[in-house]
Amino acid sequence: MSKPVPTGLTVHNKSRVLDIDFDDGKSFAIPFELLRVYSPSAEVMGHGPGQEVLQVGKREVNIAGIEPVGNYAVQPTFSDGHNTGIFTWDYLYKLGNEKAALWDAYMDRLHASGFEGDTGRETGLSLTGPSSAAKSSGGGCGSGSCGCKS
Repeated sequence: MSKPVPTGLTVHNKSRVLDIDFDDGKSFAIPFELLRVYSPSAEVMGHGPGQEVLQVGKREVNIAGIEPVGNYAVQPTFSDGHNTGIFTWDYLYKLGNEKAALWDAYMDRLHASGFEGDTGRETGLSLTGPSSAAKSSGGGCGSGSCGCKS
């Protein structure tokens, strides 16, 4: 079975949504905020399970630019300066297909970190300390030990 390949990709900065159509007929509208908080970069995902760094204050994030990476991915530059995530077609398909569950998990992580409602999404926020995932990791990305910026 072949993997879905995108047939269209449109960045909508006004609505902050990435529209992506695939050759299997599926189309997804993925919010920039979801793309940013699930960026497949070491800065966000860490260097292994349990090292994820909770992203806060990303409600208003935009995509300032987007570059192709070979024939298999794109690399967006977000308005907050983050530009190290390479989003493969498979990963974008997963984000689109699992958008509701991923959004719920993001909100659960914000709530577990002490943010009420959707307050953790407000622009300009930062965690006063490492996220609970980073606390339990004993280092890794977000702790400064890998040279990543958080």
